[in-house]
Amino acid sequence: MSNPFLPVIPVASPEFKSGFIAIIGRPNVGKSTLMNRLVGEKIAITSPVPQTTRNRLRGILTTADAQIIFVDTPGIHKPHHELGRVLVQNAVSAINNVDVVLFVVDASFVVGGGDRYITELLQNSKTPIILGLNKTDLQGDKKDKLRDSYQEICQENWQMVEFSALTGEGLENLQAKLITKLDFGPYYYPPDLVTDQPERFIIGELIREQILLLTKEEIPHSVAVTVEKMEESPKITKIYAAISVERNSQKSIMIGQKGSMLKEIGTASRQQMQKLLSGKVYLELFVKVEPKWRQSRLRLAEFGYQVDKN
Repeated sequence: MSNPFLPVIPVASPEFKSGFIAIIGRPNVGKSTLMNRLVGEKIAITSPVPQTTRNRLRGILTTADAQIIFVDTPGIHKPHHELGRVLVQNAVSAINNVDVVLFVVDASFVVGGGDRYITELLQNSKTPIILGLNKTDLQGDKKDKLRDSYQEICQENWQMVEFSALTGEGLENLQAKLITKLDFGPYYYPPDLVTDQPERFIIGELIREQILLLTKEEIPHSVAVTVEKMEESPKITKIYAAISVERNSQKSIMIGQKGSMLKEIGTASRQQMQKLLSGKVYLELFVKVEPKWRQSRLRLAEFGYQVDKN
């Protein structure tokens, strides 16, 4: 007898395609914006600050003839601490553990050293690769010159697709190209699901997004957010979350004069949460100091950061 509380996953037709696609690239090329646009909802946080994405986040797009599971990876960069090394290691390991790699570049600039480095990482990969030229809306009259610069790194067996994650131009073509690379397969998730991450994870990320936006360069990446308790009722959801920083000086910045910064972060975060939860939210934040947490693999695991072994 089936359990009525379990999600129903339909049986796919013989012509149905499915698979996992890793979105990789340098920091700040628009990977999270692209995934949000493709799945139709905000599930990954975005900010002008490089290396915003930390965990590998899955976004699920289900159409009439395919189910694509996008894996949004941290930007590949030169790491300066254990957290950075874990992020890059996880992003690189995704290359050989998916069905397709979408290598996204910022095509509003000519190809750079970071893009060439990722190209070298991909050269020996047996995974099908699509080179995605994002931000074409910013190219202006340099379009041909910029496109030619990326032709230099586009390998013979790659496909190159141009689009703008911000405006949506070219995304239908990109989606069609990705589906052609997938094999016939089953539904991995119920069709109405857009991410496999729990609400607590998304809520913690929404708080971290506002911290990145509001504190700018003062507290770039030395912050972690833990949702410690959620209490749900028909009228309101109460959320209690801890913000961890590495130094007392950072704690002072996070709190602000007479609590002004913490209040601003809380207000902005709560507004985003109410969209996610479709209801009223009470949010309580507090700040604590965790010295050198980014250097500790144990603390990283406790904060929920996946640490790949390979």
